Amino acid sequence: MKEKEIKNNRRGNEKEINKASIDLKGVKIIPLGGLEQIGMNITAIEYEDSIIVIDCGLSFPEDEMLGIDLVIPDVSYLKDNIDKVKGFVITHGHEDHIGALPYILKEVNVPVYATKLTIGIIDNKLKEHNLLKNTKRKVIKYGQSINLGCFRIEFIRTNHSMADAAALAIFTPVGILFHTGDFKVDFTPVFGEPIDLQRIGEIGKKGVLALMCDSTNVERPGYTMSERTVGKTFDSIFADNSKNRIIVATFASNVDRVQQIINSAVKYGRKVVIEGRSMVNVITTATELGYIKMPDNMLIDIEQMKNYTDDQLVLITTGSQGESMAALSRMAASIHRKVTIQPGDVVILSSTPIPGNEKAVSKVINELSMKGAKVIYQDTHVSGHACQEEIKLIYSLTKPKYAIPVHGEYRHLIRHAELAQVMGIPKENIFILSSGDVLTMSEEKAAITGEVQAQGILVDGLGVGDVGNIVLRDRQLLSENGLIIVVVSLEKFSNQVMSGPDIVSRGFVYVRESENLMDEAKDVVDKALNKYLSKNNADWGKMKTEIKDSLSDFIWKKTKRNPMILPIIMEV
Repeated sequence: MKEKEIKNNRRGNEKEINKASIDLKGVKIIPLGGLEQIGMNITAIEYEDSIIVIDCGLSFPEDEMLGIDLVIPDVSYLKDNIDKVKGFVITHGHEDHIGALPYILKEVNVPVYATKLTIGIIDNKLKEHNLLKNTKRKVIKYGQSINLGCFRIEFIRTNHSMADAAALAIFTPVGILFHTGDFKVDFTPVFGEPIDLQRIGEIGKKGVLALMCDSTNVERPGYTMSERTVGKTFDSIFADNSKNRIIVATFASNVDRVQQIINSAVKYGRKVVIEGRSMVNVITTATELGYIKMPDNMLIDIEQMKNYTDDQLVLITTGSQGESMAALSRMAASIHRKVTIQPGDVVILSSTPIPGNEKAVSKVINELSMKGAKVIYQDTHVSGHACQEEIKLIYSLTKPKYAIPVHGEYRHLIRHAELAQVMGIPKENIFILSSGDVLTMSEEKAAITGEVQAQGILVDGLGVGDVGNIVLRDRQLLSENGLIIVVVSLEKFSNQVMSGPDIVSRGFVYVRESENLMDEAKDVVDKALNKYLSKNNADWGKMKTEIKDSLSDFIWKKTKRNPMILPIIMEV
């Protein structure tokens, strides 16, 4: 509810202005996630009877989402229009762009189109969910176009923090939409060639109706450094710590970073050990497809570590974000079965903490330092996202009529809108959308013409969408105030109290040290029961309410706490 209010206030009278445009005919851009947040990127593009979906990512739970594993997009709109949906077109293989595919494909089973490495990583996910046989996948090369309904989509080479990232030129009946995906301009990439600025310029000359551009680093001036600069840092760290065991934590999907760690290991004569399930999966796939190159017998199993001295080993692992179950966190907490952190170990954290993960990362650094490890976490990472000058370059090449900032929190989108104005886009042609907005564009005009359902769906274990706001509120209440269970047995027909009331407390007070409070609470429940039963009522619902109300008042007066109270009435 609060989100809707903010959204409506922020937009002010914009909807009033656009009411006249509701019947506007044209191409519709419908972000179903990925706006006002980092993660869960998914956008539907619709024209008459054709819909294509760009990316299908997940996001990780916020602090108040207790017990939630993942958040995936709500694709009710796609399910309602399933006959129009022609396929998923994926820009690259990061979790925030492909992570929700195994969940969404069960409900929206359409073909998936992506570059070679991206399809390889998607295949791993589909295999885990037993969806490989039921899902059509097609590998697309750079420069290749595919026709889906009335759309033609061309994949264009870009650079990012993983190989095989692509921008998309979407040719629609009303003009060209250009979607950058996550990108940066890297003239010396670790794998493959630099971003295809020439082709982007050629598309710009044809006339771009709208540019949907990455906003993640829009607040940073200048240019993003090349991925190769990290390789030099690794080389100097390896040289300075030639007698110590080296452990490097990075994102599993950052294949280029892993390649540079391997390059340094080759240079300094070290064997490589891979640890962490996602790291093993991605590196196995990338090696099989030729995106990681290493000498034979370079990679050893974790069981073989004992056969080598510390100065002969480098361990590449997951956990650079302080995730509690990731390999590095388990090593730091001394609960990893096969790796024990020793004094003198050098641990490199090769990533920047994602907003919200800073505490978890600090905790891991402190735990590692207490065990005598030397932790290096500065200058060991470069971003995969474009800074201001690179974003300006894309605007200069594409010269779009409309600008639609994507991939970022609200502050990023606002800053991006300011930058678009600097690049000559009129303010009225810049659209800051929220997830669920329907932006309709023709060659002459564009307007927000509606809204579709686009709330995140919570995944908890095997349950998808069965935890909502009410369950989360209960979990929050339990986590903050605890639980009191009141058990009463009544005789059948006569409603005489046979046993109880017994009071069980969990997460409220330690019963053995609060016996007086528990005895008084029993008396309060007793009185409430007797008062209610004396009226010869047999409505258990009302009886439970009476117990709850009287006990809640008593506990608040005594402790100024509000535990969840759960009365259980049994008939014997």
